[in-house]
Amino acid sequence: MTAAERITSEWPATDLPGPSAVLHRFVVTLRQHGFVIAPEQAIGFLAAIKLLGPRDVEQIRWSGHAMLAPPAERLAEFNRLFDAFFLDAQAGALTTLESAEEQRENARVFDVDRGEPSAATAALEASGQAAARTERAGVRRFAGDTEERQLRELRKRLPTALPRRRGMRLRPARHGTTVDMRRTLGRAIRHDGELLQVLRRGRHPVPRKVLLLIDVSGSMKIHTEALMRTAHSVVHSAPRAEVFTFGTRLSRVTRALRHRHLEQALAAVAASVADWDGGTRIGEAFQAFFAVPKFTAHASGAVCVIISDGLERGDPALLARYLARLARLAWRSAWLTPLAADPAFTPDTLALQAVLPLIDDLADGSGAGPVSRYLLNIAGRNTARRNTAGRNIAGR
Repeated sequence: MTAAERITSEWPATDLPGPSAVLHRFVVTLRQHGFVIAPEQAIGFLAAIKLLGPRDVEQIRWSGHAMLAPPAERLAEFNRLFDAFFLDAQAGALTTLESAEEQRENARVFDVDRGEPSAATAALEASGQAAARTERAGVRRFAGDTEERQLRELRKRLPTALPRRRGMRLRPARHGTTVDMRRTLGRAIRHDGELLQVLRRGRHPVPRKVLLLIDVSGSMKIHTEALMRTAHSVVHSAPRAEVFTFGTRLSRVTRALRHRHLEQALAAVAASVADWDGGTRIGEAFQAFFAVPKFTAHASGAVCVIISDGLERGDPALLARYLARLARLAWRSAWLTPLAADPAFTPDTLALQAVLPLIDDLADGSGAGPVSRYLLNIAGRNTARRNTAGRNIAGR
């Protein structure tokens, strides 16, 4: 009996661990073959299958297309993996795909001219100074406090330093544009029906949302702890903040960071992110971000800050496509890179060159201090949007 037959014959009205485990293994198989799938997408995939029944294996395929959102250029590969996993019709093809993928993953860093691993670049990758393709699943442990003074200042000043927009809700205001009929008539009743004053309502300014997208790949590992501590301070000081990590997959860590105690929050983040210090697939992580509608809503009108060195091993064109979409949604977009801490820094990597025309600022992201300074000064920056990165490289 195939895996699909087991699911269709055993799936009841309530959840069972057996079918769920089979479907989860399929998601794991996709990740092993380079598909970036957020945990929320995997949960939506299971929920969609439960909603549909399923009555046949094709409904499982449709659920995968809808919820796992494979890119159009890899849809054929997705279908081959699906057939091999569920129908056992192309088991030999799956073995071939796995062998080819294993060879690509073992190569890790390639010499462009010869297509073979370079000893120098392999050593850099092992030390965390170069990007890799591979996913390294594991648990991260965080050490002691760093840059505590900057974080205290960030928590104190950020609520008033954030840029503001007009709120959507009408609230009592001295010079509002709308008559507050309820309060006006209530006051008149208390004065025997005499109308002494017309009270008004208006839209008050509210802080903009903050969206942090933090690279946790191997090339960023010496900065990861400081950035997670900074993200914890942002979540607890900004009225509306969302934090995601990306490496070889996308993970939402906002809920984990909401723990009031820093060490508890870091422990929760360490347990919820599986791709610490692994490879780098930024474009595919952004693709997973836009595949989940509620994630996309977090970017609308927000201050979007991407913290990454930009050492992308994937296609820079894919990254540019989704960053352009992010820039259209956001109020202001910034790329903070630890490489900008060098006064002689220039954006030479293919990824940074691809995104430079799409962002508003390119600045230092080497730790809590530089990131905090950027966030505290964002409201005072020139608000002219698009193509301003050339004037705002590394805060110069």
